[in-house]
Amino acid sequence: MERTASKELTLAPLQDWGEETEEGAVYSVSLRRQLSQRWSPGGAPGGCQATSPSADAFLHYRTSKVRALRAARLDRLVRELVSGDREQDPGFVPAFLATHRAFVPTARVLGLLLPPQPPPLPPGALPRVEIKKTEGQDLSFNKNLRAVVSVLGSWLRDHPQDFHDPPAHSDLGSICTFLGWAAPAGAEAQEAKKLLGDFLEEDEGKQEEQPQTWAGPSGAAHTPLPDFPESCSEEEEELVPESPELLDFNEDEVAEQLTLMDVELFSRVRPCECLGSVWSQRDRPGAAGIVPTVRATVTQFNAVTSCVLGSVLGAPGLAAQQRAQRLEKWIRIAQRCRELRNFSSLRAILSALQSHPIYRLKSSWGAVGRETLSTFRKLSQIFSDENNHLSSREILSQKLPPGPVPYLGTFLTDLVMLDTALPDTLEGDLINFEKRRKEWEILARIQHLQRRCRNYCLSPCPPILAALRAQRQLSEEQSYRISRVIEPPAASCPSSPRIRRRISLTKRLSAKLSRERSSSPGGSPRDPSSPTSSLSPGSPPSSPRTKDPPPGSPPASPAPQSPSAKLPLSPEALFLSSPLAPLPGQQGSEARVIRVSVNNDHGNLYRSILLTSQDKAPSVVQRALQKHNVAQPWACDYQLFQVLPGDRELLIPDNANVFYAMSPAAPGDFVLRQKEGARHTTSRSPT
Repeated sequence: MERTASKELTLAPLQDWGEETEEGAVYSVSLRRQLSQRWSPGGAPGGCQATSPSADAFLHYRTSKVRALRAARLDRLVRELVSGDREQDPGFVPAFLATHRAFVPTARVLGLLLPPQPPPLPPGALPRVEIKKTEGQDLSFNKNLRAVVSVLGSWLRDHPQDFHDPPAHSDLGSICTFLGWAAPAGAEAQEAKKLLGDFLEEDEGKQEEQPQTWAGPSGAAHTPLPDFPESCSEEEEELVPESPELLDFNEDEVAEQLTLMDVELFSRVRPCECLGSVWSQRDRPGAAGIVPTVRATVTQFNAVTSCVLGSVLGAPGLAAQQRAQRLEKWIRIAQRCRELRNFSSLRAILSALQSHPIYRLKSSWGAVGRETLSTFRKLSQIFSDENNHLSSREILSQKLPPGPVPYLGTFLTDLVMLDTALPDTLEGDLINFEKRRKEWEILARIQHLQRRCRNYCLSPCPPILAALRAQRQLSEEQSYRISRVIEPPAASCPSSPRIRRRISLTKRLSAKLSRERSSSPGGSPRDPSSPTSSLSPGSPPSSPRTKDPPPGSPPASPAPQSPSAKLPLSPEALFLSSPLAPLPGQQGSEARVIRVSVNNDHGNLYRSILLTSQDKAPSVVQRALQKHNVAQPWACDYQLFQVLPGDRELLIPDNANVFYAMSPAAPGDFVLRQKEGARHTTSRSPT
């Protein structure tokens, strides 16, 4: 009997049951089993025998229904913020606040959330706090107010940058006005006033200060260094030519300074900027200020990579043994970054060492010691694509101080793949909130890692920071030209480290879609941020000049980029660099991810969609318009063009199979244009 009781306790406490549909909303329903009481035949419900297990005891369970909002209209989602049961669905409010920017602006949410200010009370009337005790209607009204105030408190605390809208910060002003009459003595009102004051002070400071920058690769956007003491300033800049080179410093010191910079930048990342639909807006005309915290991390990654390239390749006259010493020094710095659990700089250093200009140096790699090469191989296995970066994900899950500082490209690619694989809306024009829950699971992990980064205790070293800024930066052309000068083109180096070949990102996306289709109606697909997920963290795309990398070679690093090159952390660029792969269940079919923009007054925003060999032009146009939230998606009014190099375009004929009509050698960039004489005009839906 005890064995039976033990077996009962191992059953899943939460089981999927199905769905419930209401007007404007769809709920996922689960059954929760909870142990209610332990009974024995000779004891009463309140007797002492009920609390002590015996051989003839049995278990009594209570089953309750749990509902979680899966999809709904916008007004219903906002209503759920204040009227939902937080005990049943504790993740709804944080998921909505973290992801709402992907489908609705902050001002629209506040317009639906904030109630109108009541008329002033007549002279001699009781205060509202007394009215609520006597009238049921006012009691309900004040209960709703308390819920709104609670939501605003969480919003101000967890996502203050949602209200940064200079110069007026009108959204935050509306909140201050509401809290001024709804809860004037509450902590939320004080928080809102303080935040508004901080924003105004910050705006004034930005107009005066001139931040220092560490110049990244050619053509890359510059990013300010973290706030360091003033000793690292103009006086040191003048001494840069006489200061020691970067590799003259101890590897531990260099790794610590790189970690300090990465910690500062990662701690400032706004998780909502990592959302696939938000991150993809960065290429819009005039969108230079979009996702600044993610751009800063990307630029830092590029700068570290370029620093490695410049120090290894920057002196063509070095002997092979001398260049091997530089390679060994960077491998030791990478190993120290691993010990500091800084996976951002670790990945940047490895990517540079695995890039074609350095990887092809046969004589230099041949002079590297065996033990150092073994260390390099072990470090490279952390980011192996074959197991979906399982090693790096497992390391990040370990609760060991300090850190860690993750490689942000892992999360960016996970979120872009989610945005591509799952639709924004479901049947009935309902917002797919189940998609937002999955995105929130990844964003919550980023926030958790940001809190853990507070464990670091590092101090800035101005001489090393000056050496970082003084390090020579090489363009992509310069890197390959110098590499060929050092060693003329020849067969690949037998001594170069061999690392497993990466797997197609599109294949993993196809597997993700296959699992989504086979999942039960009430079930939820697996957590894309879990170690067993099929979503790929991605790797920087190989250089376009690399014809055929050595067998088993790693993906090339984001080498110094030309002005027209994409940022190497761009998940969209990762998708476009992926080889074609068959979809499960479609023998002989192929697929790739393309991105489509709409040529209209809304700018050049693109959305990613999965293109298979079965898709014809009308279907692709229809899906692209839906991704762009176009309110009147008449596919017949649009023509699809593929963007080709040299400012050329390829017209995809109506009813053509897009997969075979497109140019396979060109990037997968497309644009939709309305046909001449089209009767309908493009307009976006309110959300």
